[in-house]
Amino acid sequence: MDKLSILVCDDSETVRNQMVDCLKKIGITDISEAKDGVEAVDICHAVRPNLVFMDIIMPKKDGIAALKEIHQAYPEIKIIMASSTSGQAHLKNSIHLGAYGFIQKPIEESILKEIIKKLLNGADYPSRV
Repeated sequence: MDKLSILVCDDSETVRNQMVDCLKKIGITDISEAKDGVEAVDICHAVRPNLVFMDIIMPKKDGIAALKEIHQAYPEIKIIMASSTSGQAHLKNSIHLGAYGFIQKPIEESILKEIIKKLLNGADYPSRV
């Protein structure tokens, strides 16, 4: 799992810390963090992570705008959209814009493991977990 580079983007420091802790527990060591869509896009330009966990509702640039920008520049980066609300409009828009999947917060360690396992195996991920 050391070969995976992951970006966790959420405006909540608590959520970022929880996700980073879960990722470290399952063996991921190359983890970047962003607090909004602007930082996420900048980090993707600099680091080109394999996988991004992206909150939808954030200041400066929301997750949908960041998804669109990142996916256009780097379609190989897999982006999982995360939201505490289960809005169908966000889900459909995210998938249409190239999201790899969509998960509901709070995110459980078992869900992260499943996503990473499927990514490493080259499997398509179901659009919603």
